[in-house]
Amino acid sequence: MRSRSATLETAILGLLADSPLHGYELRKRLNLVLGSFRAFSYGSLYPCLKTMAGRGLIVGSEASDAKPHALSAKRARIVYTITAAGQEALGAVLASAGPSSWEDDSFDVRFALFSLTDVETRIKILEGRRSRLTERLESAKENGAEHTNRLDEFTSELQRHSFERVEREVRWLDSLINTERERRRVRPINAGTTDPGDHVKEQG
Repeated sequence: MRSRSATLETAILGLLADSPLHGYELRKRLNLVLGSFRAFSYGSLYPCLKTMAGRGLIVGSEASDAKPHALSAKRARIVYTITAAGQEALGAVLASAGPSSWEDDSFDVRFALFSLTDVETRIKILEGRRSRLTERLESAKENGAEHTNRLDEFTSELQRHSFERVEREVRWLDSLINTERERRRVRPINAGTTDPGDHVKEQG
C-alpha cells in the first residue's frame, strides 16, 4: 500500500502538470481535489515539497509578480513547477493499476487524475476498487450476522449505515465502469476521438 506521503506527491505532481503553482494556491487546489475532510495542512505540504524538490521532481522559484497571502507571505512567493523527471514519475504512477491505486488512501487522488489516465488503466482501477469494496462488504455482513442479536439499536443502525454507504459506492463504480467500457468500445469507431490520458503518454 502506498504511503500517504507518496499519495500526496502524486496529487502535487498531477496539479503541477497542469500549471505552476505557489504553495498557498497548491494547498487550496489539494483541498478542492481531495475534499475538506482530507485537507492537507501546511505542516505536511511543505516538507513534502522540499523532499520532492530535493529529488528533482519539482523546482521552486520566486514569483516576480506574486501577491502573497497575508497569512503565508514568505511561502506564497515560491512558485513550484514540475520537471521532466517529475513528468516521468507522474506518468509511471498514472500507468499503474495495482492494489495501491484503489485502496482508501490513494483512490481519491487517482480518480481525481483520471483526465490524465488512459481508459484501460481507468477501467482496471475502477474494477479493482469495486472488487475490494464488494469483498469488504460481504465479509462485514457475514461477521455482522453472527453478532446481530448482541447489538443495541444504535450500533445496529451504524452498521446499516456503513453497509448502505459501501453499497452506494459500488453502484457508483458500476456506472463509471459501464461508461468507461462504452468509451473504449466506441473509440476505435471514432478515429478522431482522443482519450484524456493520451497527452500524458506523449509527454513520456
